[in-house]
Amino acid sequence: MTFVIELDMNVTLDQLEDAARQRTPVELSAPVRSRVRASRDVLVKFVQDERVIYGVNTSMGGFVDHLVPVSQARQLQENLINAVATNVGAYLDDTTARTIMLSRIVSLARGNSAITPANLDKLVAVLNAGIVPCIPEKGSLGTSGDLGPLAAIALVCAGQWKARYNGQIMPGRQALSEAGVEPMELSYKDGLALINGTSGMVGLGTMVLQAARRLVDRYLQVSALSVEGLAGMTKPFDPRVHGVKPHRGQRQVASRLWEGLADSHLAVNELDTEQTLAGEMGTVAKAGSLAIEDAYSIRCTPQILGPVVDVLDRIGATLQDELNSSNDNPIVLPEEAEVFHNGHFHGQYVAMAMDHLNMALATVTNLANRRVDRFLDKSNSNGLPAFLCREDPGLRLGLMGGQFMTASITAETRTLTIPMSVQSLTSTADFQDIVSFGFVAARRAREVLTNAAYVVAFELLCACQAVDIRGADKLSSFTRPLYERTRKIVPFFDRDETITDYVEKLAADLIAGEPVDAAVAAH
Repeated sequence: MTFVIELDMNVTLDQLEDAARQRTPVELSAPVRSRVRASRDVLVKFVQDERVIYGVNTSMGGFVDHLVPVSQARQLQENLINAVATNVGAYLDDTTARTIMLSRIVSLARGNSAITPANLDKLVAVLNAGIVPCIPEKGSLGTSGDLGPLAAIALVCAGQWKARYNGQIMPGRQALSEAGVEPMELSYKDGLALINGTSGMVGLGTMVLQAARRLVDRYLQVSALSVEGLAGMTKPFDPRVHGVKPHRGQRQVASRLWEGLADSHLAVNELDTEQTLAGEMGTVAKAGSLAIEDAYSIRCTPQILGPVVDVLDRIGATLQDELNSSNDNPIVLPEEAEVFHNGHFHGQYVAMAMDHLNMALATVTNLANRRVDRFLDKSNSNGLPAFLCREDPGLRLGLMGGQFMTASITAETRTLTIPMSVQSLTSTADFQDIVSFGFVAARRAREVLTNAAYVVAFELLCACQAVDIRGADKLSSFTRPLYERTRKIVPFFDRDETITDYVEKLAADLIAGEPVDAAVAAH
């Protein structure tokens, strides 16, 4: 099935990710082609009229004050994409690279960038052919767009640099030749249109956000399982109490926990605790056998995860707006027959969104880390054995060692939440004097996501261990599918063994986020 980009189409993040993952062929509709051509025609007329336009008959960046005749346009554009292709480090994975390429196509398809239509067609052809440019991940300022990452793509399209094709890394020209695609011939504005935008951070950020959404969605189910494993109370999740605080995310989390735990025989009815304590009441102050409230890591779950749910929605809206924008400079609007020098390439929106994503994922990590501690500390677990070690405690250490990992990763994650969007450093002879670092923020969010998945995976492992100790037959219908899915990966630990591979598999499964069953997906 072909993914057809329409002129007035608002491409969703789901569509973007799905097309990149499934390697869906992309096609530009006739109205898109018509507008792209119209934008280019306006620019051609301006060149004939000898108007002075940035990146057309001027140099770029720190040489903005230099005039370059259009007779040297091809050399100027090729020099541009070579000069800014300075990223270093490991190459992005194929799916992320395809997402970035498709993000750039979506932006150029708005028809405001005056790219030569044939070169936009070739960018689409490179994507459809399965050619994946090698994009080094470090070095983008995220202002004047993601110049380095997008230049790696542009270079391959022009028959330079390196690409992966049919599982092999080869020169870009060879990849094009084997795929039957002719290299681009860059004219004025073409190189600039290909690289001067936010599509790198949008593509990478989309992949991270989509995985984060899956992790957080699954974490609501993990949270319910932890409530059962820790014999937590359900009344704090009653939707009636959340009606007095109108945060949408908080209400959503509370409702899901309340409904999900309705048929649980492990979660505690607060009234039962109240009756037990009432029977213990005497004439002098004394310690009761139970506490009337759970710790914050259980009781405040809606108030902690609600903001996470809400901020993910806001981040999604920001990325989708940026995806469906013309984000380069200058833009040429055919209906106005005018060129506009602007700063649409600046990535501050995405940079701040990615910083917020980091904080949201760090919040999940903090919460999971605290619940792990409650599971392993017998003084806080409502009757569970120390370190969830039921058999041969002392001779065995149980799950003690897993907390070393989660504490370390949680501490590391907190250091990664220092915002990138305020770290601006001037460059290019003070021409690019305030920059976003949006691509770096997205890359950092990818690392924080991985860390969060590890800590949540160990919490899930602990919850299943606790549930087995208490009696898995008492689980709710909401959490049982997750418990059974987890038990296909991780056994009950009645002996000490290395858990690294188990945690890795659980973390990968959590990020994949496939619905455990239809009932769970419907919540």
